[in-house]
Amino acid sequence: MKLKDRIRGYLPVVVDVETAGFNENSDALLEICAIIIGLNDNESFVPKTTLHFHITPFKGANIEPSALKFNGIDVDNPFRLAVSEKEALNEIFSCINKCLLEEQCTRSILVGHNAFFDLGFVKAATNRVNLKSPFHQFSTIDTVSLSALYCGETVLAKAVTKAGIEWDNNEAHSALYDTEKTAELFCHIFNSQRFS
Repeated sequence: MKLKDRIRGYLPVVVDVETAGFNENSDALLEICAIIIGLNDNESFVPKTTLHFHITPFKGANIEPSALKFNGIDVDNPFRLAVSEKEALNEIFSCINKCLLEEQCTRSILVGHNAFFDLGFVKAATNRVNLKSPFHQFSTIDTVSLSALYCGETVLAKAVTKAGIEWDNNEAHSALYDTEKTAELFCHIFNSQRFS
């Protein structure tokens, strides 16, 4: 079985964003990670390609101090090696589009923990930089709902732990770590006998 035959022709891409607030139109997108999911030789879902970027706030972006305190991001730290929204999204979208062709999928679908939040920020940034998104515009796969059904948990740390996946609270709330753990959780649930 091919990847295109698994989820209605969709290419699953796990995404997590770190932001400077909750409003996708006014608050800065500060970090994004996308992990493209593929199939291994056993036809099991596995994380395939990881793309991770720190983002320079767009001109006029609002930055809430409480959000920075929560995610621990120092916006002015030069070691972030931040790039523009356009550079980050262009790189992510190009890689997704290449995988769409290779896997013969019709479209990518965003997978996330509270996926609507991540999709909202991706859509807003995509509109700001005038790019064409490979993601379905409103459909997502939300691991909050999946993990509630699978193991009775909705908090990412609790769901990951209950699924037997290692979790480190000190690493949490970085887009890279949270995306890696969400990708592991997604694959674990989809590969389980209850969901095959």
